[in-house]
Amino acid sequence: MTEPLRLAEFIAAMSLATDLGMGQPLEQGLRTCLIALELADGARLPPEDLRTVYYSALLRFLGCTADASDAASLAGGDETALRAAIAPVLGAPPAQFLTAVLPALGAGMPGPRRAALAARFLATGKQRMREGVRAHCEAAEMLAVRLGLPEGTRASLAASFEAWDGSGFPLGLSGERIPLAARIVFLARDVEVIGRLRGREALAAVLRERAGAALDPELASAALGSLDTLIDASLTDMPWEAVLAREPRPVASIPADRLDEVLTVFADFADLKDPARAGFSRDVAALAAGAAPDHRAVLHSTGLAQDLGRAAVPAGPAGTASPAHDERLRLHPYYSERILGRLAASAPLARLAGMHHERLDGSGYYRGAIAAEIPWEARILAAADAFQTLLLAPPGRPDEARTPARAAEGLLRLAPAQLDADAVDAVLASAGVRSRRTRPAWPGGLTEREVEVLRLLCRGARKKDVAAALRISPSTADHHVRHIYGKIGVSSRAAATLFAVEHDLL
Repeated sequence: MTEPLRLAEFIAAMSLATDLGMGQPLEQGLRTCLIALELADGARLPPEDLRTVYYSALLRFLGCTADASDAASLAGGDETALRAAIAPVLGAPPAQFLTAVLPALGAGMPGPRRAALAARFLATGKQRMREGVRAHCEAAEMLAVRLGLPEGTRASLAASFEAWDGSGFPLGLSGERIPLAARIVFLARDVEVIGRLRGREALAAVLRERAGAALDPELASAALGSLDTLIDASLTDMPWEAVLAREPRPVASIPADRLDEVLTVFADFADLKDPARAGFSRDVAALAAGAAPDHRAVLHSTGLAQDLGRAAVPAGPAGTASPAHDERLRLHPYYSERILGRLAASAPLARLAGMHHERLDGSGYYRGAIAAEIPWEARILAAADAFQTLLLAPPGRPDEARTPARAAEGLLRLAPAQLDADAVDAVLASAGVRSRRTRPAWPGGLTEREVEVLRLLCRGARKKDVAAALRISPSTADHHVRHIYGKIGVSSRAAATLFAVEHDLL
């Protein structure tokens, strides 16, 4: 791909990931953006300010993974449930706020544990939330800089949680000291969330109640005067297309050769969710790219983005996992695939990202695919991801990170039943760890699987026959054949047969 990439597509995709991290339905951020644009049009904002509103609405929760671990501790395990409970009452009076939020603490836990969480929240919750918002906003600013967004957008993101009356976080700004874009987006999100959950009349009542408190009174009055228009914007059938169509002109773009820079923002956003995984996606990308140089570009890009869906997985500490948590973990490749599939630039990566936890014996997720359904690139990604996971310290024991040698031993135990043995060897070579699997050193640098393919070819098998015999996909069979011919320097079956005979491979 050489055409410039549309920045708004990547930002809209990021908003889908932040929806997951905030416990909201997908496209909630897109709908908030459409509402915010209607409010901005009513205020007759100039184009540059309109652009700030546009980006701020999509990226308001860009830092949501930065404080996920602390929020999970405060919530008793599932910070997304806590955040979903907070969403409609963020600007509400304290009594309403607590009535809505306290039941979300420790849901499903024994009564005494829930009572202890509630007591701790009442004692320390405000200060901890302030600290969490500070981390959230700081991370959002830093990521926005890396996306090349203008100063106005970064200032708006820094003030995303400030309230008109000074009761917000993290700095307690008030009135017009809060950037206008941040005030508009704060109100737009209330319109989307409360309108969706409670209906028009309840929304109107909330806007009246919060005007002059959490909300800019002039904006709240304007919203009440155009409530039907705002609700219609929130109910758009195709919000993705509508948001891209409403991007302020001129359309912002980035060079195609900066794709991995943007995907690295995706990677770091995803990895912030769990402090133990800092840099994890970058490492997977580098390891996978080194393991299969012929597929370097696609593997590096996919490795950066494949964990984007982990934003949906609760960040609770060790011991708080549950069947529901495990199910959401198993779905994170699905969310990664769905988000990447929205982007023209990353659509070719989407299916591979969705398969990076599949296993040859069908025990993986989310598809439960078997060997014949898993392409070579996905096998490399699965092995690279598994190796990096084996390097992580066990939960709750941060000082016990495993050595590469021990991780290699664990990876080898997964081959060939779950992981492709050749992919494992390639990943270990990329990691600089020698494989302990005993096998002959095949001539021409052929791998064991390539020798299997070569034997079938020499006996007259076509590529589709090779695929069926080895339970691999036709594209993987074709990949092996091309690599065999390249390694041994031939271009025909006959010459390959002669090579096999001369080296006693049959």
